[in-house]
Amino acid sequence: MAKTSSKTSREATSPKTSTSAKSPEPTKPASSAKAKSAKNLPRPLRKLSRSFKKLQAKIQSKRAGHVHLHKTFKRSYREDYQRKTETPGLLSHAMTTFQLIFKHWKTFFALIAIMTVAYIVLVGLLSEDLYQQFQTSIDETSAGLAQGQIGNFAKAGLLLISTITTGGLDTGMGEVQTVFMIALFLIMWLVTIYLLRHFLAGGKPKLRDALYNALGPFISTLLVFVVIFIQAIPLMLVAITYSAAIMTDFLSTPFYALVYFIFAALMVLLSVYLLSSSLVALVAVTAPGVYPMVALMNASDLMAGRRTRLILRLLYLLFVVAIIYLVAMLPIILIDLWLKSIWTWLAGWPIVPLALLIVTCFVFIYATTYLYRYYRWLLDYKEQ
Repeated sequence: MAKTSSKTSREATSPKTSTSAKSPEPTKPASSAKAKSAKNLPRPLRKLSRSFKKLQAKIQSKRAGHVHLHKTFKRSYREDYQRKTETPGLLSHAMTTFQLIFKHWKTFFALIAIMTVAYIVLVGLLSEDLYQQFQTSIDETSAGLAQGQIGNFAKAGLLLISTITTGGLDTGMGEVQTVFMIALFLIMWLVTIYLLRHFLAGGKPKLRDALYNALGPFISTLLVFVVIFIQAIPLMLVAITYSAAIMTDFLSTPFYALVYFIFAALMVLLSVYLLSSSLVALVAVTAPGVYPMVALMNASDLMAGRRTRLILRLLYLLFVVAIIYLVAMLPIILIDLWLKSIWTWLAGWPIVPLALLIVTCFVFIYATTYLYRYYRWLLDYKEQ
């Protein structure tokens, strides 16, 4: 209203020209002057100018159909860039994800069993000797704590923290094993989304059909994954420079520490901003006939003005994953410690690494379902 009133006031105060006044001499339009100046250019420059204009028009036509909440060098008002959504709360989101998985537990548990066997055969299970080394190092470290004794519960927690980063897989993986690990994760991602899409549509797909038909967008998903790796380079750069700064005492000077903190914050914000939409593109690219760049652009439009909400849900997902590991793995580690203290012949059995791999596969399926449900809520919401 303020802009309109100021505009009308300017129009009201501006002097009106008289119709009887002598009209000025007609001037040549600016377009003809530009065309005349373009004709005076050399032929190669004229071709370059025409190709540049065609490229500019093509880019503008493609950008016209996308969401633009902010404009360069113009103030953005909250009502212009705020996008409403109708999604359940964080706790409801987590619980409904559990309900969806356990509603079809036969299919998902069969998928977990198949992927566990595939990981053991192609990648390798965490060595029981390495797990025993973790246990021995914890026992030696606890020699100076609590008069040389710590409780089994605390010991189980330390063992879980020590082994959770491995996911139950072999830590000495070679290049071929790493390729197999990434390929199996992508296969599990595609199969899970295929099953979810059909379950939510009211169908009853078989795991055999999912394994045969879900791998169509494998190459497209891999290309989006490569884009995600490129977008994560600022985060890796921060990790590398931080380790170098610690080794060289670069952060001991307050001014240098402040400069590095600003640099690290900008790099982290850049990666988080880009990754927040690319993670959704991993779901969007699984639809039949969707190309990687189309999925990235559509995901960027879908997440415009909603990135903060997705980041909050991802942080809550990390909290739920930590609870899953604690609830599932702590009793298994305690039982493993108790059984191996009674029967020594069980010392070579990889009970904890196998259970950790199974839980890791379940967590991956849970995270996939969690993200897919949020994507569907946003996609099904009819924005006004």
